[in-house]
Amino acid sequence: MSLSRRIADLFRMKVNKALDRAEDPREVLDYSYERQLEMLTKVNRGLADVATSRKRLELQLAQLHKSAETLTAQAQQAVSVGKDELAREALTRRAAAAAQIAELTTQRDSVAAEEEKLKAASERLRAKVEAFRTRKETIKATYTAAEAHTRIGEAVSGISEEMGDVGVAMRRAEDKTSQLQARAGALDELLASGALDDATRPAGRDDIQAQLDAVSADAQIESQLAQMRKQLPAGTGKAES
Repeated sequence: MSLSRRIADLFRMKVNKALDRAEDPREVLDYSYERQLEMLTKVNRGLADVATSRKRLELQLAQLHKSAETLTAQAQQAVSVGKDELAREALTRRAAAAAQIAELTTQRDSVAAEEEKLKAASERLRAKVEAFRTRKETIKATYTAAEAHTRIGEAVSGISEEMGDVGVAMRRAEDKTSQLQARAGALDELLASGALDDATRPAGRDDIQAQLDAVSADAQIESQLAQMRKQLPAGTGKAES
């Protein structure tokens, strides 16, 4: 196979795939149904034309029969008054009318037979079109439901994938939170044990000095209380033990 042939085949394959993606089967079915309706309309128009031709022939036959009856009556009247030549003329015309009647009758019967065939064809086509319409609507409804189901499935799949990513992020956040909590607990333990200096303490003071300062402050408070008791009038207060 030549290179140009392979390129052409590849191009057709891509075009067919693109058309398949862009093609909506519901639109194709509706278009096919419209085309069938157009064909049915053409058949019905043809049937109407044939019926019109048959009626025209029947009208002509009716006129010829009436003319033949009139000519027969005229021939009888001419004979009764002794006008044989006139009667012969009337009979000659009646014979010509009879020939026309026979010819038109054959044509009328042929057209009527064609009309019956077209009627049968129209009924068959109408039944097929109606069956196609029913099938078309069923397929369209099924396709629409399948399309909706597919879209819902794709949405659910997308949500599931996104939730998977969210789950990973949540686990990472929980792990980092646990690590921070463990680190904070370890720092608290180190601060409590004195292994680390507490940044909130004044510079240059440790925990022992803080305890000594607290004892000194308590002693000062007790001294102040004792001085205040001494300043009270006698009998107004009792020193606490």
